[in-house]
Amino acid sequence: MRLATLPNLISFARLLLVGPILWLMLQGRYQLALGLFLLAGLSDGLDGYLARRFAWQSRLGGFLDPLADKLLVTSSFVVLASQGLLPVALAVVVLLRDLVIVLGALAFYRLRGAFAAEPLPVSKLNTVLQLLVVLAVMLPPAWWWLAEPWRPEILRGLFLLTLATVVTSGVSYVLRWGRRAWPRRS
Repeated sequence: MRLATLPNLISFARLLLVGPILWLMLQGRYQLALGLFLLAGLSDGLDGYLARRFAWQSRLGGFLDPLADKLLVTSSFVVLASQGLLPVALAVVVLLRDLVIVLGALAFYRLRGAFAAEPLPVSKLNTVLQLLVVLAVMLPPAWWWLAEPWRPEILRGLFLLTLATVVTSGVSYVLRWGRRAWPRRS
């Protein structure tokens, strides 16, 4: 094994954690699910740091890393919504945004060929907020004594802020890549 492949292996390991995390959530074993979710989050930071610090970026890593992130967060939203722990509408909007982005990327590739994905600042904020939502929703069932800080109005505000960034980032991606797919003729 070459050291340069380490970020890809970490991303792949995170991808493998998705199933156990979801299964534990479905079983109501939130402490362990939360621990694995945090481990996955730390691995995301680690693989990104290694890839940037040592210039170990690769095409595979550029695919695996966001795939693992999106799969983990989006499927967590779906499971938590199915359990009544977060609004179904929020999970649906998150799922639709990711679906639009994936279908848009496929359409762009078909129309224009290969491209380099460029995360927008609002999309990075959205990712952070989505992670906070998952953590905030899993904390009370995992550790009841942490339920008090997460009053319903705080969660509702976090849900609304996340919804706003989901919609804003989704629309921003559609506009940005739509303009690139169909450039104006002079």
